[in-house]
Amino acid sequence: MLPDFRVRQRDYLLEIARALAEELDLDKLLERILNVSIEMLAGQAGFIALRTESRGWHVRVWSGLPRALVQYLEPYLKQIPEDEQNPGQVELAHITQLIRELTRSGSFGMLNGVGLPLVARSTVIGIIYIFRSYAGNFSNNDRAVLSSFANQAAVAVQNAQLYNQVNQEKQRLFALLDSAADGMIILSPNLKIERINPALRRMIKQNKTEVLGLEHNKVIKWANPPSGLTLEDAVAGGWPLTAHANLYVEGDLFIQKDHPNLPVGITYAPLISQDGILLNVIATIRDITRFRQAEELKSTFISIISHELKTPVALIKGYVSTLRREDARWDRSIVDEALAVIEDESDRLSLLIENLLDASRLQAGGMALKRSDVLISELAKRLAERFSTQTQKHTIHTNFPLDFPVVLADENRIQQVLNNLLSNAIKYSPEGEITISGQIRPEIVIICVSDQGPGIAHDDIPHVFDRFYRAPDMAKNTQGAGLGLYLTRSIIEAHGGHIWVNPESDQGARICFSIPRSTEFENDKLTMV
Repeated sequence: MLPDFRVRQRDYLLEIARALAEELDLDKLLERILNVSIEMLAGQAGFIALRTESRGWHVRVWSGLPRALVQYLEPYLKQIPEDEQNPGQVELAHITQLIRELTRSGSFGMLNGVGLPLVARSTVIGIIYIFRSYAGNFSNNDRAVLSSFANQAAVAVQNAQLYNQVNQEKQRLFALLDSAADGMIILSPNLKIERINPALRRMIKQNKTEVLGLEHNKVIKWANPPSGLTLEDAVAGGWPLTAHANLYVEGDLFIQKDHPNLPVGITYAPLISQDGILLNVIATIRDITRFRQAEELKSTFISIISHELKTPVALIKGYVSTLRREDARWDRSIVDEALAVIEDESDRLSLLIENLLDASRLQAGGMALKRSDVLISELAKRLAERFSTQTQKHTIHTNFPLDFPVVLADENRIQQVLNNLLSNAIKYSPEGEITISGQIRPEIVIICVSDQGPGIAHDDIPHVFDRFYRAPDMAKNTQGAGLGLYLTRSIIEAHGGHIWVNPESDQGARICFSIPRSTEFENDKLTMV
């Protein structure tokens, strides 16, 4: 019988060893080890408990035991203390004593039990217990058999934990790639695509299956030669020479025939092994459309502001220099005319500076609104009378219902809105009638300013409220920095209203805005849009 027992033990150990090499599911391995241990020791039940950083001690697998008993054991397992003399070891005495008391009393149908720690690299990572339902102590040979399986279980736990750790790191990496806002590619050493994240698939309008395995230059196709070396040119020249030899390429990607080119900046980073072997190339692709727009906006700002500042300054300097000439005596009418020009140009400079300050305040976080009761119909009448004195070619009048309601608003800011709209109407319509009208709705009031000029081109309507935007046809013949309507929109939206161009106007331009009639409005600041 003994040789047969040894053969069976050897066969079981070989079976477990094969399973260790083939099976990475920890629970399946532990169940197999536990069942073999129970069979080899002629037991009827058992359990394997593990210790992890996240859950502490807990029963991982069991057999032949009622669930109630397993739940009863859990709190005692969590109280297993560390061995102060042997770091990494644990004191199993009190849990062993508990098992002895339970088996001695036969309260769960088992009369005897034996347990051993699972030790890996001098650290207890678990315990295994086997129970019998008949009297008789476990022999030293029984303990030796259980010890061999305990060692196998420890190896299984360690292998599975390492596998799970690697798998979790891989999942974490893929989750990071998939959630990144920038496009990302993992390239093989021969520059073929191994993985591509959703952000890049959206950029290049391609499916995952269409690009995996393709060469890099079949997916990253430049519409025009980019600034600097391409990845292929750099690799042909010996890149990368070091582990930190990042490569940056900027240019326009060709997407598809029916889609515009996409401005991108791509950073290539090599992943090199300790032996200096190139494992992968990680490419990060960033859409730089907004950066391009910001640069264009900056250039537009510098161009417009320099021109708008240069003209009034030149006029003021010219008239002042003329008036200061000592070799001439000027009539009072000439002096008055010169001073009037100087005053007008100074006002123009002051308005430009104030608009720039307002735009800066919006970018910095807002401007406070000082709300009070405002009767916009009366405010419009006052402004119509004032602007009528500034033009001989236009007739300005108002058209409001007699019961037009009072609204809670910042009167100075609403006046600024009407000033901008009236100024534009005078500026862009050579002559004709300008009307400020109002309508009453249940929850809002609507105010419109219309003129009889050439109107706003259909292509310009989506952009007229953008910062620094000026219609190309109008910009040639009129002055302005492109801030008036931008500030106007910000003021109206800060009041909880909306502003729009009415494209149905038969003649001229018609711009309307709404203001809520309700006095309850939480946002008291202009915010950047």
